Amino acid sequence: MPLRKDVNIVRYEEAAAILPSRLRKLALTLTDEEKAVAEELRLRAGRPLTVLLPAGEVSLEVRVEPEELETLCDIATEFSRYAAAETLREGYLPVRGGFRVGLCGTAVMKEGRCGNLKNLSSASIRIARERKGVGDKLAPALFRDGVFQNTLILSPPGGGKTTLLRDLIRNLSQGAGDQGPRRVSLIDERGEVAVMHRGEPQMDVGPYTDVLDACPKALGIPIVLRAMNPQIIAVDEITVREDLTAMSMAAGCGVGLLATIHAAGTAELVQKPLYRQLLEYGVFRLAVRIVHSEGRRAYELEELPC
Repeated sequence: MPLRKDVNIVRYEEAAAILPSRLRKLALTLTDEEKAVAEELRLRAGRPLTVLLPAGEVSLEVRVEPEELETLCDIATEFSRYAAAETLREGYLPVRGGFRVGLCGTAVMKEGRCGNLKNLSSASIRIARERKGVGDKLAPALFRDGVFQNTLILSPPGGGKTTLLRDLIRNLSQGAGDQGPRRVSLIDERGEVAVMHRGEPQMDVGPYTDVLDACPKALGIPIVLRAMNPQIIAVDEITVREDLTAMSMAAGCGVGLLATIHAAGTAELVQKPLYRQLLEYGVFRLAVRIVHSEGRRAYELEELPC
């Protein structure tokens, strides 16, 4: 009986399938060890195809032709760029299977905003890998007397916030520990959590999760409050004051909140005016800090001052 291939290797090979034929064959020459840990495939017109590994980018020494970037875009959109126009103008494409292609090129400006991208110059294929189960033990700890506590997930960039957020959403939606399922509304502004493709999440965000895709958080929160009757609203990466205002309003309506933020810990929060204001609002009750040690991730739970 043949051995089952490592799921991380399979995900890499599925991502490589988005590449044009010549580059795909080259990308598949990596060793299984490299495939299992690869994070991105990167294309730059006139430069070699590279693979992002934990140690950095590795060149595959074959020049990417500009036409191959156009072919990549056609494959990613299943030869229907018009259908993907909304995200294309934002510089990315969600791809069936949970992958995400980031794009650079010449911006076609219209009324002060980017209306399209032409003359594509760079692309990155992010190799999305779910880590189901990372939030299994943590999710029940986010409740007090059966009530979900508004929670912040903290870590520096690249620390695994989105991965943990996705799995916590899945847990809350299907039921965490002895807590029953909750209706979760996810505002997926950058399309990185659920990775929607033609209305269907490519990542498992749970059976009772409703996704508002490609919508700014400050606009999306009032929309789901009116339309979806959520018990919990989840967002990825608080970045502007308008986000805080919208979340404060949602908390005032009795809705639970789950969010991520770039910070190593609560001590860093108080050093930045926006984040300090977040604490002053008193909306969030718990913080989960992602800690990396000896190649492993651990989660530290901390009570926040009310």
